[in-house]
Amino acid sequence: MKNHISVKRIFQQIKADAIGKDSHRGITLTYAWLANQFGHISLGFIPSFLVYQLFDVTPLKSALYVSLFWLCFEAYNFLGPLLLKKESQSDAVYIPKKSNYKFKPKWLNVAFDTFTDVCFFALGACLFCLSMIGFENKTINIVFIVLFIYLLIAGRYWFITKMYQFYARFPFQFRLSQWDFNISKGQKDIVDDFLSATDVGNHLLIYGNLNTGKTSLGVGILNELSIKNYACLYVNAIKLYNYLFKDENDVLEAHEIWDWRGAEFLMIDDINPTDPIKEELIKPEKLLSFIDNFGKPNCNNRKTLQNKNVIWVLGNREIATDSWAAMLISMGIQQDKISTIIL
Repeated sequence: MKNHISVKRIFQQIKADAIGKDSHRGITLTYAWLANQFGHISLGFIPSFLVYQLFDVTPLKSALYVSLFWLCFEAYNFLGPLLLKKESQSDAVYIPKKSNYKFKPKWLNVAFDTFTDVCFFALGACLFCLSMIGFENKTINIVFIVLFIYLLIAGRYWFITKMYQFYARFPFQFRLSQWDFNISKGQKDIVDDFLSATDVGNHLLIYGNLNTGKTSLGVGILNELSIKNYACLYVNAIKLYNYLFKDENDVLEAHEIWDWRGAEFLMIDDINPTDPIKEELIKPEKLLSFIDNFGKPNCNNRKTLQNKNVIWVLGNREIATDSWAAMLISMGIQQDKISTIIL
């Protein structure tokens, strides 16, 4: 079951983004998204004003021309890589066409985002038109109302989605379709199965040497899940070791919506180093002792890990042994819910 963000928390986020200096507090993904949409409205309003002033056309035609321009521009950005047979020689307009994606982009999600941008451009153009002629034209009134209602619905989705992404605490923003390392079809199927899992207790073990894409693969998987509005959390192993000793009833920090216990999907990164460090610094027995707080089995920590889907980034492929899976099984995790990827 998804861990939905409450309406109260959404309004708290809007308030936090609206009040306070971004130069002092930093930029959230929600703040950046809102600022981007106000920019789109401006890029509809200001060009409409300039076209009206420079070319002696009516406000309605000016708004229409600008809206059509942005529609064509965004359509070219979106469809260019899909329809053109030659690759782009420049990435200034769109990302060069790739002949083969390891993981296919979520084109419907991209199309939804593109259409929403076009509607914000058109809303700005409509606002210019209304500022010049008022509400006398029935057609422009209907267009404005339709755009406004659609953008309220789409804006709610995108704002909440940015909250899910932001509070996942990714070290960088990365979509799974951007991942371009070597992976076999069988192991790619394992990733797809993990993404489509509808139950809990699934554990994905990722091994690989330096520069094989372990962390970016995990972040890409987790980001796709956060876009589906699952409560996800990225944490490196050192932080997790500290979290394991915190009481389960500890109050969440002010900057959190969920912690490692409340997240539905958890990624634990850098459990072991990669080249040039050859040694396995953290063995399964040592990690299990952390989970159990150096004593008898800690039922709370074990149950937490049993009841969520976890990505474990474990380090060098040379340490890919059955001992890590055996540790999970000893905690009560079913063997058929443990998958391994070796990059």
